[in-house]
Amino acid sequence: MDHVKGIVAAGHEKTAEAAQIILQEGGNAFDAALAAMFASCIAEPVLASLGGGGFLMAHTRSRQATLYDFFVQTPQHRPPQSEIDLYPIVADFGTAQQEFHIGHGSIATPGMIRGLFNIHRDLCRMPIGTIIEPACRLAREGVRLNSFQHYISTVIAPIINASPEARRLHENASTPGVAAKENDLIVNRDMADTLEALAAEGDELFYHGDMGHLLIRDCMENGGCLSMEDLAQYRVEKRQPLNLHYHGARLLTNPPPSIGGTLIAFALSLLEPEQLGQFAPGSEEPLRKMARAMRLTQQLRIEQNVDQNLDSKTARHILSNPFVSSYRRILRQHSSFPRGTTQISIIDKENNIASVTLSNGEGSSYVLPNTGIMMNNMLGEEDINPHGFHQWPENRRIASMMAPTLIFTDDGRSVATGSGGSNRIRSAIMQVLINLLDFNLTLEEAVEHARIHYESGVLNLERGPSQQALDALKEEFPDQRHWPEKNLFFGGAHTALRDPSGELSGKGDSRRGGVCLAAQ
Repeated sequence: MDHVKGIVAAGHEKTAEAAQIILQEGGNAFDAALAAMFASCIAEPVLASLGGGGFLMAHTRSRQATLYDFFVQTPQHRPPQSEIDLYPIVADFGTAQQEFHIGHGSIATPGMIRGLFNIHRDLCRMPIGTIIEPACRLAREGVRLNSFQHYISTVIAPIINASPEARRLHENASTPGVAAKENDLIVNRDMADTLEALAAEGDELFYHGDMGHLLIRDCMENGGCLSMEDLAQYRVEKRQPLNLHYHGARLLTNPPPSIGGTLIAFALSLLEPEQLGQFAPGSEEPLRKMARAMRLTQQLRIEQNVDQNLDSKTARHILSNPFVSSYRRILRQHSSFPRGTTQISIIDKENNIASVTLSNGEGSSYVLPNTGIMMNNMLGEEDINPHGFHQWPENRRIASMMAPTLIFTDDGRSVATGSGGSNRIRSAIMQVLINLLDFNLTLEEAVEHARIHYESGVLNLERGPSQQALDALKEEFPDQRHWPEKNLFFGGAHTALRDPSGELSGKGDSRRGGVCLAAQ
């Protein structure tokens, strides 16, 4: 496998191809990650946008690990509620529905563009103009709407239809004004022009220049919360990863103030003594123990007010042995208690590793004029505003479930993973890790194995466990929702792996249209 320059797992073939092209041209994993991030904004427009934010977990060949936090920030000042343009829509997943809020008042300070340029300055070796080329070509030539992207655009159709500009981003290129159907071509020439302008002028074009001034003008005139001060003072935060050991493996994940990594670490700390590997995957006992761990993690989130109070000190307390032990006792006593995101995982031949998770929420329906960019709706996301809308703390990085994660096993494997899926992110990542480390499943089996998710009193289960196991869980988890097929509800854990011999492999999660490509 010496001829393989890298491996990429992502949520769309064109996203992965952009990274593959850059790897083949001599770029490293971080050059490829940026190319994939730019391309995802065109190929996966519901899940990724230059108007959103995300995280990159970077591990260089010199073994330096850094978490780049370029997620969205709350505005510095909150206008009176009566002046804010924020209204609800309902997204229909078929088996479940979820309410989201959109409008100018749902837009938080975007971090994506500043994050891309910070990462480029620190980690990349190719010019930004070269890195954007695959995305520019994609935007001008167009992308065929595949079945998964068509499905999620149908789910959030109320957002797409809320403004003519949003509808244009999702129209059939050959029939303007008509919503694209599966296999129709969608082009975004404005985005290509925007990328080239950013490559020429840098991120200042957005945070201090014409793009930013246009955004703020429209927000001020239409019930938004953002100001030029919000854009000008936005900073990418470089953080030390949260470090956890689980059955001999070392895990690096997203640290505070984001909450997903800490909650994953807490759940794994509960489960480590349970030795799940002694049971068959999908059997009653591991399902029961994982469901209990998810339930306790949700309880912890509420009791410790994690969404608003998480910092490094609180995280250390939550993950301390005495604290975890108290929850382990509850787990064994059988006690009971009353979104849009995409993942990119890349490993290159030099063992640089990039795990990226991006989100635009579901989009606000507001498109920045002449740019092809739909802005985020993070201030309208119930999952990250659990204490109610219009209650967000001012000038603060929004707590996120996103948790790009790296695993280094004692037998020499390196794994990059993460997931989209809102509150399901933590359960998706946890189960992939358990499948790899406890059940010793292959990478493909670990990603594709049937998942469960516990939330708000309901145990959601994909098809896979036996009827006997389901019946046995009924007494403790009577409120169950059975999903007939794999579904994006359970996340999309696109994962890349380097084995002890240096061979590279990967798996794109089929729940979110995942693909894996090798760069030769």
